[in-house]
Amino acid sequence: MSSVVVVGEVDGNEVKDVSQQVAAVAAGMGDVVGIVMGKNIAEAAMKLSTSKIIIAEDDTLENYDPVRFSSIVTQVVEQTNATRVLMGATTMGKDLGPRLAAELNWGYLGDCLEAGDEGFVRPNYAGKVLAKSNPTNPVVVSIRNNAYPAGESWSGTVENFSGNIPDSNLTTASIEKIGAGTVELTEANIVVSGGRGLESPENYEEHIRPLANALGAAAGASRAIVDAGWVPHSHQVGQTGKTVTPDLYLAIGISGAIQHLGGMSGSKFIVAINKDAEAPIFKVADYGIIGDLFEIVPVLKSKLDN
Repeated sequence: MSSVVVVGEVDGNEVKDVSQQVAAVAAGMGDVVGIVMGKNIAEAAMKLSTSKIIIAEDDTLENYDPVRFSSIVTQVVEQTNATRVLMGATTMGKDLGPRLAAELNWGYLGDCLEAGDEGFVRPNYAGKVLAKSNPTNPVVVSIRNNAYPAGESWSGTVENFSGNIPDSNLTTASIEKIGAGTVELTEANIVVSGGRGLESPENYEEHIRPLANALGAAAGASRAIVDAGWVPHSHQVGQTGKTVTPDLYLAIGISGAIQHLGGMSGSKFIVAINKDAEAPIFKVADYGIIGDLFEIVPVLKSKLDN
């Protein structure tokens, strides 16, 4: 049976949900080895749901460094004779995956919706086409958040990385959090997005952010209000922004242009609020509320507060 390497990510004292989901997918593909890299991450790393966990813990790994991280994973792949490397399609995964594939001279499949022994499914053309691939050669794969349930707790072995951590000419001078709120947009289970129907940036701050906070959600936005300068690009959901697949997506004052639908139509449950009954967003919504968002959102927020 072939070996599969899972690149795990930690957030505080926990393994990220998407990494546990990837571990669950990998469990059916062969002998699974997890690799977790960082500083002071041993306690969290041991929670990764793989039968074997390798922990690379060092001060130089405090922040993501593509040179060091890709080298470490490459060494683990060579040690385990793995033929597949799986990781979450996170901000780190989307950068590390292609770099790793180039270093290993393997194929790469990014942002997959389905994964298994029978192949991988990923969206093309803003989600209008689903392409299925069944590679016979080694491949690096990133998988979207919420594509699969998280894996069960592990009952295997843990060891420290014994390879070489290379020097890097990259230096992280500072870290500035410019995400869409307290929850990372691409990893959120709930996303509350606002669009041009909000009419002003002040209304975004008054209605979208408080509702997102009340739900423990990430705050997103349509391209229209990002281009207008109401919110940073880090909030943008869509073909030219971020692709999200939460359990619940609330589209508030968003008409549903095709590029926006391409970034959120994979959500498990979609609720739209718009006063235009003909808005395209209603074609993909599970529930649609036709009405004035300035009347509906405050009622929803008050119900959540109570």
